[in-house]
Amino acid sequence: MTEDGARSLSVFFPAYNDAPALPALLEKTFAVLQEHAPDYEVIVVNDGSRDNTETVLREFEDRYAPQLRVITHPHNRGYGGALRSGFAAATKEFVFYTDGDGQYDPRELPRLLERMQPGIGLVNGYKLERHDPLHRIWIGRLYNRLARTLFRIRISDIDCDFRLIRRSLLEGITLTSTSGTICVELVRKIELSGCGVVEVGVHHYPRLHGRSQFFRTRSLLTTFGQLLRLWIRLVAAPAVFGKNRLRS
Repeated sequence: MTEDGARSLSVFFPAYNDAPALPALLEKTFAVLQEHAPDYEVIVVNDGSRDNTETVLREFEDRYAPQLRVITHPHNRGYGGALRSGFAAATKEFVFYTDGDGQYDPRELPRLLERMQPGIGLVNGYKLERHDPLHRIWIGRLYNRLARTLFRIRISDIDCDFRLIRRSLLEGITLTSTSGTICVELVRKIELSGCGVVEVGVHHYPRLHGRSQFFRTRSLLTTFGQLLRLWIRLVAAPAVFGKNRLRS
């Protein structure tokens, strides 16, 4: 970054049953922030986890307070609900988030920071190569192609959750999704704002612990149902809901 104060950075992770992945993720995150972001905070949204995520996070809070804050949902609110809590809690000039499962490496964050210039509102990662089971790769490609076509989205990889966003831009956007469709809603509304958007290739790693919540039958049905409702609001009938309006 070259802007004055541009290293004021909020980093957050949505976490659901990610206890095995969180220690390495947090260690890497604090190491990279200590080197590249003089003013920072780290937020973890514990979205009703049923494993020992709470215990792991309590240990890291004792170690890294006050830079580390934990938000706990008593009950699981879904991926969209976790992201909305993270965005609402962020206080710095720029907001970065990625998932708590360790499939992305926070040490690649400086690659995004370098591209955040005046006039840019979003630096979005795209997967250089996806390391998932074959069925997940196929479903992911279908979902990405469908969402980009339906919502006229320009970025190439909607479901790459490795994003750096200007917080002033987020303050003008109201997000409503509770499922993975929040990524479509977020990117669509950011693109409608007219700000600059750039993409950076990042590495994607195999999941070492647990299983994805997105690729379960119930989650997929919820996601595609919300995707249809979102398309009606933002594309098919925007005049009814406020054409090109960011707040909904």
